[in-house]
Amino acid sequence: MYLWFKALHLIAMVTWFAAMFYLPRLYVYHAMARDRGEQQAIDHFLVMERKLYRGIMTPSMIAVLLFGGLMLVLNPGWLTQGWIHAKLLLVALLVGYHHVCLIYLKQFAEARCRRGHVFFRWFNELPVIALLIIIFLAVIKPF
Repeated sequence: MYLWFKALHLIAMVTWFAAMFYLPRLYVYHAMARDRGEQQAIDHFLVMERKLYRGIMTPSMIAVLLFGGLMLVLNPGWLTQGWIHAKLLLVALLVGYHHVCLIYLKQFAEARCRRGHVFFRWFNELPVIALLIIIFLAVIKPF
């Protein structure tokens, strides 16, 4: 069963990260369209953002947590190792990032987001850093 859970965890993780990379990129373009007053583009981005967040990003996050949790149940000894604590901390921060994305989604939908495209370009880099560290932790298990 473990290998099935691991495969499903990895598939969900790839999907979740793809969405976390893409949604803030949509926010970059949305902010640029807002600054130019392009209402048709703004309406298009609103639909894309909502569908990405609700249809892909959130279900993927739930699957990552579910299958990761099941792997921990099958391997409780991991909880005595430092690498898993660091990884779980990063996952918790990513869940927070996920929810911050929802805050911006709602702000854009209500036309009250004042963040600019440069902010979202930097915001988009946070999950990249987390992904790199998580992969190294899970593969190398340094401590």
